[in-house]
Amino acid sequence: MRILFLSTLALAAIGLSPANAQETGADKPALEIGAGGRPAGEAWSRSPVYAQHGMAATAHPLASQIAIDILKKGGTAVDAAIAANAALGLMEPTGNGMGGDLFAIIWDPKTQKLYGLNGSGKSPMGTSYRQFIKQLKGSKTIPPFGPMPVTVPGTVDAWLEMHGRFGKLSMADILAPTIAYARDGHPVAPVIGYYLESNLARFEQSLDMIGSFDNARNTYFKDGAPKAGEIFKNPDLANTLSKIAVGGRDAFYKGDIAETIHAYFKRIGGNLRYEDLAAHTSKWVEPGCVDYRKGYELCELPPNSQGFAALQMANILKNVDLAQWPRGSAEVLHYITEAKRLAFEDVARFYADPDISPAPLDWLLSNAYGKERFALINPAKASPGFGPGEPKLEGEGDTTYFTVADKDGMMVSLIQSNYRGMGSGLVADGLGFMFQDRGELYSLDAKHPNAYAPGKRPFQTIIPAFMKKDGKPFMSFGLMGGGMQPQGHVQVMINLVDYGMNLQEAGDAARINHDGGRQPTDDLAGTGADLLGILNVEPGISTETIERLKAMGHNVEVVSNGAMFGGYQAITRDAETGVYTGATEMRKDGQAIGY
Repeated sequence: MRILFLSTLALAAIGLSPANAQETGADKPALEIGAGGRPAGEAWSRSPVYAQHGMAATAHPLASQIAIDILKKGGTAVDAAIAANAALGLMEPTGNGMGGDLFAIIWDPKTQKLYGLNGSGKSPMGTSYRQFIKQLKGSKTIPPFGPMPVTVPGTVDAWLEMHGRFGKLSMADILAPTIAYARDGHPVAPVIGYYLESNLARFEQSLDMIGSFDNARNTYFKDGAPKAGEIFKNPDLANTLSKIAVGGRDAFYKGDIAETIHAYFKRIGGNLRYEDLAAHTSKWVEPGCVDYRKGYELCELPPNSQGFAALQMANILKNVDLAQWPRGSAEVLHYITEAKRLAFEDVARFYADPDISPAPLDWLLSNAYGKERFALINPAKASPGFGPGEPKLEGEGDTTYFTVADKDGMMVSLIQSNYRGMGSGLVADGLGFMFQDRGELYSLDAKHPNAYAPGKRPFQTIIPAFMKKDGKPFMSFGLMGGGMQPQGHVQVMINLVDYGMNLQEAGDAARINHDGGRQPTDDLAGTGADLLGILNVEPGISTETIERLKAMGHNVEVVSNGAMFGGYQAITRDAETGVYTGATEMRKDGQAIGY
């Protein structure tokens, strides 16, 4: 086992760059100190959490505690997951909320099956492609804020869909903790406080684009961005959740809430209408799995999410024995980067709403295609550019992640997001949540599979993950952050399978994030795409490795604040003893709690 790549990660953990550990910002003195020692495990990590009866790992300690309380009351992992998600919408509004979408993978011990749920919403049905283009007023891109990128929020329907199939407690019991915190307040966590401040700065710079920011300001920023430790309340959200607790999905999609949303968007000139909400439904889908090695399988959700990109990367990388090199070597990082670039060529070409533009999924996930793509990698040099594969077929068909497991063996892998930061900047009158800006991810090329169309789901970045070992449930896990997500899934898998890290170390270890290449928002020709892109690395990657990667042709940048490398949560289950292991990592405020 070789894990020789984190000699400088202790500096990263306290926000210092190994290149200049003295520079900590004008408001802080130089620390000139590193991490302490540990009697067990790597010095740059901490202990994973072990428990027998249940486990929750979320991006906020209070949300994790709420999930555990629900489990102790006899709720299922799904009940606890809904409770945690509601809490995170209040406590981590910088990444998620009822105005966004949801995807989940659920292991059901009764049927011994994985179930996938696509809880993503569609574009407004009353706005044609021609009308949408006209509304852009000559812009070649969809704005990230304001009414244009708003699609139907899918989260609440997904809650009720999961609850109807796997829940035990009432929705009133499940939502009660968050309703209380919304009314009485909770202290803001440090990382979330940081993101609240940066979101407000972006909104202030985009007020002309947003057009209607007063409601959002009154909900989240009455006295500026809330600071760490400051008590934050959201009574409007408490009222909205109370209506859902009593009236279920219809309260949101057909009742007073839907009518309020309709009136608000009509008033501000947006496209979303009551009819769009009333017509929304979630969709149960079949997760896809690929063998990696040593009996491990990686499982993800199909398009319109990008989950299968991680499966394509795994299919490429299993053709080389990565463990022959140290984990932080240039060779390993080069192969991971090139596999990502290859997979994302197909993401940009094929991944879209399968009801309108089905992709050749069996071919994309085949071992033969994985070998074919692997053969394109030059082991010594970064390729200037790849292209998507050509189907050999007849015809062609800012986020929160958390995971919960219960005493019966049910495991829930769930991710939920408003997309870019807090979302569109729009909050309807008195509802207490912001609408997502997921519609920014449509292509404006009318011939592209991911082109904007009325009543169509956009390409989605959010993806939950799951792993099996020898056919049995092994790990429910995920990682936040746009295009970082499939890359992060694969890096965590490599850390566990190829390098023997424990669950906590696998998330704390330094990561890379390749940014660039073709995107699902491009035209089919990919004109203007930065094909080589930027390889962002954390300070735990050695200077020697960085220089070797540059010599191989990669555009490398060191980023020390962790913001672009996601946030990881995971739970594993021992097939023999049933003992759970939980982990969450330093880039967020989160905590893993078991009982």
